[in-house]
Amino acid sequence: MPSRRSFLTAALGSAAASPTFLSAQQTPVSPVPTPRDWSGQQPLQYPDPDIVALDPRFRRYIVTNTPIKRLYTGTLWSEGPAWNGVGRYLVWSDIPNNVQMRWTEEDSRVTVFRNPSGYSNGNTFDFEGRELSCEHGNRRVVRYEYDGTVTVIADKFQGKRLNSPNDIVVHPDGGIWFTDPPYGITGNYEGFKADKEIKEAVYRVDPKTRRMDMITDEMNGPNGICFSPDYKKLYVADTGTGREIRVWDLDGTAVRNGKRFIQLDIPGTGAPSFADGIRCDVDGNMWAGARPGVQVITANGERIGMIRLPETCANISFGGTKRNRLFMAASQSLYVVYVQTTGAHIA
Repeated sequence: MPSRRSFLTAALGSAAASPTFLSAQQTPVSPVPTPRDWSGQQPLQYPDPDIVALDPRFRRYIVTNTPIKRLYTGTLWSEGPAWNGVGRYLVWSDIPNNVQMRWTEEDSRVTVFRNPSGYSNGNTFDFEGRELSCEHGNRRVVRYEYDGTVTVIADKFQGKRLNSPNDIVVHPDGGIWFTDPPYGITGNYEGFKADKEIKEAVYRVDPKTRRMDMITDEMNGPNGICFSPDYKKLYVADTGTGREIRVWDLDGTAVRNGKRFIQLDIPGTGAPSFADGIRCDVDGNMWAGARPGVQVITANGERIGMIRLPETCANISFGGTKRNRLFMAASQSLYVVYVQTTGAHIA
C-alpha cells in the first residue's frame, strides 16, 4: 500500500499539469487566496492550494502535507519578524501600537514582549544573541544588552538625525547594516511626523570603531535588506520610486556594481507589486514579502513561486527549531508555513 507521502507527492505531480502549477507565462494564475477558515477549525485539503509553483523549480520547496497557519491576529501593522534560536521564540513589531510581540514555539503562546518599543520596525539578532531593533519613534538603531540596558548603535549621520531606520542585518564580521527611509516621519501613525534632515540611505556601523558609513543613497525608499548565503552580495528592496529589488557585489565593507535584481508584479495580473522585507534561503533563493503574499525568486532573478495570503505581507523570517518554518508578518496577523529549505542566516 502506498504511503501517505507518496500519495500526496503523486497528487502534487498530477496537480502540476493543472493551470495553477503551470508557469505564469503560460497560464495566468489568480493572486486571490483560497477562501478558508483561518481559525484552523475546519480541515484543509492537502496540498495547500495557496502555495503555488509558478515554475517547476519551486516544487522542491513545497511540503505537500502542511498548511499555511495563522498564529495570531490583532495587530495594526505587523513588521520585522526575527527568530531567537536560544529562546525558541519569534519577536515581531506592531508599529502603530508601539509594541513588540513574541510567539513562543513550545506552546504557541503570544505575549507582549516590549512596551513601549520606540515604534520599532525591523528586528534581528546578532551573533551573540542580542536583539537589534530599528526604532521609528526615536529615529535610531538600538541593541538590547543581556542586562536589559539599551545601547544606541546609530541615531545621527554627520550631525543630522536619521529619518526612520527600517530593516537591519548583521554581517559575520560584526558590521551592522540598516536602511533608513522616511516612512516613520511622514505622519503620526508609525512614529512622529517630522522633517527630513538627511537623504534616505543604507548604512553600515563598524563593530569595533562604531564608525558609521553611508553605503549608498541612490534610492529614496530603501526598505528590506539581506545578504546572499555566502555574504558576497547585498540585496535591498526599494519601496520608493524605483519599486524594485537591487543587488550589489560586496567589496569588503563597501559595495560595487549595483543593478536591478528584479522588478515584481502581481502574478496573473501584471499589476505592479513591490517587495518589503526580504530573506534568502540556503540555496540562494530570495523570499520576499510582496503582494499577493510572498514571492520567491532564484539567485538569477527568476520568480518561481508564491504564497497567497489574505493580507498584505510586509516582512518574513525563517525560524523554528530546524529553521524550516517561514514566518510572515502580514498587516493584522502573523502566519507561518513549513518549507523544504532553511534560512541562510540567523534572523
